[in-house]
Amino acid sequence: MGGGLYSLEKKDFDKTLNLKAIKPYGDTMNDGKVQVSFTLPVPDGDEAVEAAKQLMKKMGLDNPMIVYHHELTPGFTFFIGYGDCVHTVDYTAIKVPKVQVHKMTMEEIDDFIEKNIGRKLVVVGATTGTDAHTVGLDAILNMKGFAGHYGLERYRMFEVYNMGSQVPNEEFVAKAIEVKADALLVSQTVTQKNIHIKNLTHLMELLEAEGIRDKVIVIVGGPRITHELAKELGFDAGFGPGTFAEDVAAFIAQEWVRRFGSKK
Repeated sequence: MGGGLYSLEKKDFDKTLNLKAIKPYGDTMNDGKVQVSFTLPVPDGDEAVEAAKQLMKKMGLDNPMIVYHHELTPGFTFFIGYGDCVHTVDYTAIKVPKVQVHKMTMEEIDDFIEKNIGRKLVVVGATTGTDAHTVGLDAILNMKGFAGHYGLERYRMFEVYNMGSQVPNEEFVAKAIEVKADALLVSQTVTQKNIHIKNLTHLMELLEAEGIRDKVIVIVGGPRITHELAKELGFDAGFGPGTFAEDVAAFIAQEWVRRFGSKK
């Protein structure tokens, strides 16, 4: 249970809190208040407002109220509405697959690798396939990192090869073999028509065909990547939004030792 929820119960903030049947909170516990916004392909007017209210009811929102509506362009109207959510969720039954890793600082990770592995870990990263986005990849690998979190290039015990964007899977795998990579980091942002699924599946097939899948730690990251999806596709870990370099670095170091053992 998270610290925030524990604090609520500890202080008896509201005894009506039921984690087995939670619903949105607006002004008072369990009021179910939510705000929604959407566009309907109809001209603005009384009929449009009524259509929006009926749609909100079908979404499971009681007492629908449209507080703003405006015709964006002829035949299309934008709405902002409020309603009371009638549904609840059993929070205690939720089990989300997550990357299991002990949090560590950059210095702690370097010391851990030096003590338990005794050499630099080689990481090859790329945005593969036709994907041209490198912001996420650079946030993890580039020396300057992101938001004060230095990338793996600044770590003392990592040797990093950042191949950039639109790297064919074949070139990515060839580079991994060339430099004897310990870990591969793939970034995927473009997901239209599930192209990322096809690309990531193809990558795993290549690694299997080259006989190196079990010799490397394979990680995928991106805005729509979850650990659950990554595992389904055969990856060792998946990192989504809010990930920093030390999260990935700690996983690589700890997973390497777990899989291949300590030098001791």
